[in-house]
Amino acid sequence: MDVSQYPPQAADLYGDIERTPSTRWRDYLPGLAVAVLATLAAASLADRYHAPLTLLALLIGLAMNFLSADRRLTPGLTLASRELLRWAIVLVGARITLEQIIALGPQSLLAVVAIVAITIGAAVLAARGLGFSSGFGTLAGGAVAICGASAAMALSATLGERRVRQAELTLVLVGTSAMSSAALVLYPAICELFKLNDLQAGFVLGASIHDVAQTLGAGYAFSQHAGETATIVKLARVALLAPVLALVALAFPQPLKISGGKRAAPLLPWFVVGFFVVAGINSTGMIPAQVSGAAANVSSGMLAVSVAATAIRSPLGEILKTGPKPLLVGIIASLTSLSAALAFAIFAL
Repeated sequence: MDVSQYPPQAADLYGDIERTPSTRWRDYLPGLAVAVLATLAAASLADRYHAPLTLLALLIGLAMNFLSADRRLTPGLTLASRELLRWAIVLVGARITLEQIIALGPQSLLAVVAIVAITIGAAVLAARGLGFSSGFGTLAGGAVAICGASAAMALSATLGERRVRQAELTLVLVGTSAMSSAALVLYPAICELFKLNDLQAGFVLGASIHDVAQTLGAGYAFSQHAGETATIVKLARVALLAPVLALVALAFPQPLKISGGKRAAPLLPWFVVGFFVVAGINSTGMIPAQVSGAAANVSSGMLAVSVAATAIRSPLGEILKTGPKPLLVGIIASLTSLSAALAFAIFAL
């Protein structure tokens, strides 16, 4: 199966799922207009019913999923789901200081590393128990544990086609998207059920939700402080992609070969660096409160547009064509990640 025939299942943070089409600037307008209009509709409903903007942007985007078949919208939707998300993350740094990052504490940072390791380990054990290879378990677990589809693509390149077939990669991409979308809706409710405070909820959401867009959406839907904590924790997970790839390469030794012109994931994504740079500048007090507030509003709007575009592009029909058994690996990994994050938040924070 050629995975390139399907559009990305989630926000393509590294740009390694598909290349941005070579187009003129006006070719971006149709897709951008659709994503913006979906977001404006979501904003209107959010204002009227006092519901989270990102959640409504997701739901409206999913309702408009049939538009993904129109290739004229692809350039603009690609730009909205990729570039706007990256810049939204950078602008979030204007609301966060290094003091907040340090306040998260070494204990929490070590817990993030442990949760990533436990999640991947659980996925490998589940895969072996269900009759799949360790490579497939590593792929599914890494996608859940780190950053969704982008991690899956990087891990598939490291594992190679001998260990992970293209059909298995496609299944992981689709399954991760579905689970991440479900997590955006369910995980904040679970945090409410356990009566977690903002710090605890932010850690749980940042340590367990698959994709960055859904993590930020769920965090800020819970509260602003929870959103800021979720952002820090999630970006710590994203930064773990490089060491995880190195460990996978050691565990599955083979010459690293990137086929089909795909690029290897960077050691540290520029949007993560940008986030910490802006947060560092904000820590000095150089950014006025008015500018910080404006950056927060812009970031929220860009995030909502990105979520809407991602939902429009998700190939929901492919999920129905796959059997449930391979998806169990990702579900087990997701439940493991959520359980470990909840345990740490309740008993250690």
